[in-house]
Amino acid sequence: MRKYLIRDLFEIIGGKPSPQGENCFSKYGTPFVKMKDLGKVHFSNNFNEFENYVSEEVAQINRLTSIKKGAILLPRSGSVALNHRAVLGVDAYIVSHICALQVKDPRVVYNIYAYYYLRSINMVNITKKTTGLDAITFEDLGKIKIPLPSLDDQIRIASLLSKVENLISRRREQLKQLDELLKSVFLEMFGDPVSNEKGWEMKRVDEISDSRLGKMRDKKFITGNHLRKYIGNSNVQWFRFKLDNLEEMDFDERERALFGLLDGDLLICEGGDIGRCAIWRNNIAECYFQKAIHRVRLYQSQAIPEYVQYVMMFFSLYNGFKNVTCKATIAHLTGEKLKETLIPLPPLELQNHFSKIVEKIEGIKSRYQQSLTALENLYGILSQKAFKGELDLSRVQVVEEGESVNTINSIMCN
Repeated sequence: MRKYLIRDLFEIIGGKPSPQGENCFSKYGTPFVKMKDLGKVHFSNNFNEFENYVSEEVAQINRLTSIKKGAILLPRSGSVALNHRAVLGVDAYIVSHICALQVKDPRVVYNIYAYYYLRSINMVNITKKTTGLDAITFEDLGKIKIPLPSLDDQIRIASLLSKVENLISRRREQLKQLDELLKSVFLEMFGDPVSNEKGWEMKRVDEISDSRLGKMRDKKFITGNHLRKYIGNSNVQWFRFKLDNLEEMDFDERERALFGLLDGDLLICEGGDIGRCAIWRNNIAECYFQKAIHRVRLYQSQAIPEYVQYVMMFFSLYNGFKNVTCKATIAHLTGEKLKETLIPLPPLELQNHFSKIVEKIEGIKSRYQQSLTALENLYGILSQKAFKGELDLSRVQVVEEGESVNTINSIMCN
């Protein structure tokens, strides 16, 4: 497959500084795209997605350059933002930290195909340091090569990747909706736990559980004699664990008894996103926890972890920790303060009912998450094969919900 330089296929257009002064932006006019918009604007023809608009008069005074519908937008600097991409669905103006690629000849290159190809490139690898920032020059951008099959095949590839991407978006939205459903169910059953609007009995955490902080992390505790994996702050996400990068330190026999995790333990972050927590379900065979983590082992006659983890979440959302966090340096929740924390305690029967609802919805979420992971992996394989000319495009067919993976797999050559 022949490759072409960006500069031969596209006109590279730089943006202009943001207009300054009062009343530069309005609710109407032509959209003015800033860096923060690139994470949201995608094939967008919805004017409501834009935050800033300029009048024709403001555009003329500031000598803004009009970018036509269909242009590919790329950031010019910032290591995080550099891999954002967008395709304009409307005419717009762009800020100076963004550049636009406008197709010279639409009979040669399909802009959406080029957009997907540019998304497969890590722009950070071709940046240069400019005033302390990672930045890409127009010259280096113009030297990027794009493999070009026939225009028909470009359209097929772009259509296929778009459909897979839509399936991924749907799965993510479904997972988000299930999360919101559980929040709504909790509030319906128990009310806001911060204000305790339903008047449940209040109890201290140390009345309903045994809690403690983990082992202090120190290089002197990494001799190699009793190395064991442990959970740190970054490993605890809301309602789940990130276990692909667990570190190790020594835990002797006494410490293994003190800091070992059991099924049902609630692990709560002391600092950072205070209260962030997840329930340990013997996710791996043997694991421990460090000092940045509270291990709360609930008395099952008092409270169950599925209920308490949602209390922690709403405390985090509704500023429920404001009276129990220490702020000597950065805000954190000490072991003593956690023990003193008062939480509303509804009847155990009601907590158990909520737990069963959580179990059912989490089962659905697990299946959706597996599907999402499979689709994301599939998208990566498809894009690699597509840009190497390894797809059997004659077999491309409409990809619908419910037949996503099998149908797309049939398109990939062995």
